[in-house]
Amino acid sequence: MRPYPGPSPAQAPRRWRPAVLLASLVLLGCDSGDPETASVAGQTVYRSAVGPVPAYPQRPGDPAKGYDALLNRAVVTCGFPYSGYVKAIGSVKRDGGPQFPGRTGRNAALPYMLTAYQSAAGVELVTSNCLTCHAAIFDGQLVMGLGNAFLDMTQDPLVAVESAGSYVTGRAARAEWRRWADRLGTLSDYMMTDTIGVNSAGNLTAALMAHRDPETLAWSDRPLIEPPPRQPLPVAVPPWWTLRKKHALFYSGEGRGDHARFMMLVAAICTDTVGEARAIDAWAPDVRAYLAGLPSPKYPYAIDRSLAERGYPVFRSHCKRCHGTYAEDWRYPNQVVALGKVGTDPELARAGYADSARLRAWFQQSFYGALSQAAPALGYAAPPLDAVWVTAPYLHNDSVPTLAALLDSRARPTYWRFKRTAGDQPIYDRVQVGWDHEVLTAGKAAAMSWDERNRIYDTTGKGYGNRGHAFGDVLSAEQRRALVEYLKTL
Repeated sequence: MRPYPGPSPAQAPRRWRPAVLLASLVLLGCDSGDPETASVAGQTVYRSAVGPVPAYPQRPGDPAKGYDALLNRAVVTCGFPYSGYVKAIGSVKRDGGPQFPGRTGRNAALPYMLTAYQSAAGVELVTSNCLTCHAAIFDGQLVMGLGNAFLDMTQDPLVAVESAGSYVTGRAARAEWRRWADRLGTLSDYMMTDTIGVNSAGNLTAALMAHRDPETLAWSDRPLIEPPPRQPLPVAVPPWWTLRKKHALFYSGEGRGDHARFMMLVAAICTDTVGEARAIDAWAPDVRAYLAGLPSPKYPYAIDRSLAERGYPVFRSHCKRCHGTYAEDWRYPNQVVALGKVGTDPELARAGYADSARLRAWFQQSFYGALSQAAPALGYAAPPLDAVWVTAPYLHNDSVPTLAALLDSRARPTYWRFKRTAGDQPIYDRVQVGWDHEVLTAGKAAAMSWDERNRIYDTTGKGYGNRGHAFGDVLSAEQRRALVEYLKTL
């Protein structure tokens, strides 16, 4: 496997019913067309039916500029003063870990998930960037766009942030640190997940909406609308290289319209005015253009080509309808599959469809919604499967550790945790295709420490279920083995 150092040419994608029909839509998963509107507290909100997702025009961008912006520009504009960062870690070295080519200035010596930024007050800051969640190590290589399946979001970040304040001196620097610390103090309860590896970005975004005026984007220490639950539902981080095929973003197909406006929502942690948002929006389409051309990695190990060839007709018979084809004339259906059909844990889709109208109303009233619609459907989008072999664990909540288990619902463990090396590194399973794991006899309640508890994936928790997607159960063991081998070639 190789890292991805720069842009490649973008590949262009191809091109409510009345309440009486709602039950049939949920069960059959068939409908099409643009989102329909309703009114909540005088604000327009959108909601979509399951079925095909139409294409939406995207603003043009420069992929080369997008790559540079991704590595060197700050989308999060508050953070830890650089002077305090240096004191806290002792020194900053240019060989301090894996890095993407093209990082310049201070960024060349910072970890790839941190970005240098100078605030309006002239204080040099270290801020987090998108690569915290959207890059990861596989087979010793740093892979652009690979979701970080081992990110630990179970810890309260405020403990470390407040402790780090002792390294910050000077009035201006301390004011910047205090602003950052106060924001995280307000948001931390919405960020902490129940299990290492799953992500809370959606819940964090909802909390940010609750604390901002939608028209001015001004921050409020107190929520202006009802915030989301403090226990985030688990979410897997999808790979960036599938963006070129998607008409809509997010698991329920909610992100319709301009992709760049959705992607820059992470800026809402610190973006306090529409003017600041416009400054980021000036280069956000460039980032989207780069991601739309990002190549998917190739399987780095040996493939049994004869077995894979036997898996190809199995794929076409059982997977193609939802997940598309993968030759040069690839076709991706862009389908949201109804909950009653896919059968996977429904909590995330239900929350987005029924419980978040106030948040969707906020979005549509805001700068971010001017070119986009937050229009979830009551189901999940069947994702493109490019390099699916590297994107374990599987399903929208990371509940299934391997492809083999995804294709045989009877083989999925109720309780499990990643196996790791003596150096605490995860172990890739080339046979089952995914992450090697230990099947446990009990869940989190049996853990003897918080660290042990946080490492256990317990599928009995709300939103953590591993049922559904049982389409592979009808296959023979040999057919599943061949299909897994074929999936290595994508």
